[in-house]
Amino acid sequence: MNTYTQLLYHIIFGTKYRSPTLIKNDRVILYKYISGILKNKKCHLYRINGVDDHLHILTHIHPTVPLSTLIKDVKLASYSLIKHQNIFPDFKGWQKGYGAFTVHNKDKPRIIEYIKNQESHHQKLTWKQEMIKLFDEHDINYSSEFPL
Repeated sequence: MNTYTQLLYHIIFGTKYRSPTLIKNDRVILYKYISGILKNKKCHLYRINGVDDHLHILTHIHPTVPLSTLIKDVKLASYSLIKHQNIFPDFKGWQKGYGAFTVHNKDKPRIIEYIKNQESHHQKLTWKQEMIKLFDEHDINYSSEFPL
């Protein structure tokens, strides 16, 4: 029997200390690089975008790839790219954690649009407000003692 999956994830992670270091004009280099990482791991990228202090990724994850390993690999490889090519001079690294939310296939178009419109979205909501909203939507208990 073949294996059939629909493992869609909305992944979010930020810069260390939420520093606004991801310069808009150079983000496309980062996005293309991350796209290549995902492709090499047999994942399908639907959308990537972000603002100066965090990224959003909507991807189908291949069933042989553990989510935590994928995110670790994306962070390590992109950090290396950023440092070696000096894309974002003030970049100090990625935050330790991440947010990853499963997405139903019928919600994929809505999430793609949400990610596509990050610039305008963050004129209304802060990173913290956005994360709290996502935690609430996904019934995730979070500790307010840890910074978002």
